[in-house]
Amino acid sequence: MTSENPILMFDSGIGGLTVLREARVLMPDKRFVYVADDAGFPYGAWGGPALRERIITLFGELLERFQPQISVIACNTASTLAINALREAYPGHPFVGTVPAIKPAAERTRSGLVSVLATPGTVKRQYTRDLIREWASKCHVRLVGSDRLASLAERYMRDGFVDEEEVRAEIAPCFIEQDGRRTDIVVLACTHYPFLVNRMRKTAPWPVDWIDPAEAIARRALSLIDTGGERDGVEQALDAAWDRAVFTSGAPDRATRRLIHGFGLIAE
Repeated sequence: MTSENPILMFDSGIGGLTVLREARVLMPDKRFVYVADDAGFPYGAWGGPALRERIITLFGELLERFQPQISVIACNTASTLAINALREAYPGHPFVGTVPAIKPAAERTRSGLVSVLATPGTVKRQYTRDLIREWASKCHVRLVGSDRLASLAERYMRDGFVDEEEVRAEIAPCFIEQDGRRTDIVVLACTHYPFLVNRMRKTAPWPVDWIDPAEAIARRALSLIDTGGERDGVEQALDAAWDRAVFTSGAPDRATRRLIHGFGLIAE
């Protein structure tokens, strides 16, 4: 039996489902494998070299097992840390990364005050600072690293509840006033965060434009995929009606299984 090579979506947890959702809209005829490195979650707690090595090693196994036509790193922390290393380690395979949407934020802002809401790992990466220097040198860009929002988003998606005061406290540093101007754009630089955007809007001190890069990531993947390839001998045949979800822990809980089922995924 033959089947088209799948598109692999990778994240530290369930945040990449925001990108999968957009990719499905743009590529309804494609098959997907969603990989959650939940055994390593949260990535913000890792040291850079150790996390980079983990991701590179893990992808050696994933590429051999699933033979994807393209891999989407639906995680800002992993992308800013390891995307170049992945391309060097696996030069024959295309990778699409996820980086903070600083360029579109700089183009849209009217006040010139932009905040980038991210994990601490993404905030401290030189990659992020290089993006600011290249695309937003005329803006005041505040980098806000949250230790808790990704975990709050995971809890909200699994349990359907989150303490709004906790969300308020995490986003509060994004909002600044300067010379009569206010922050008018917040870049969501973690794929988990869009799951909480309604709570963010509710608890924000004033309205802002929240930039979610999921659609842009999906469009980039669409532009790179092979539309006519066939493959044989892949370990997991993806001809069934449901796409697959792989959790590196090997043991997603019942609430997580129920959640991914709602996204059309079956956990292995």
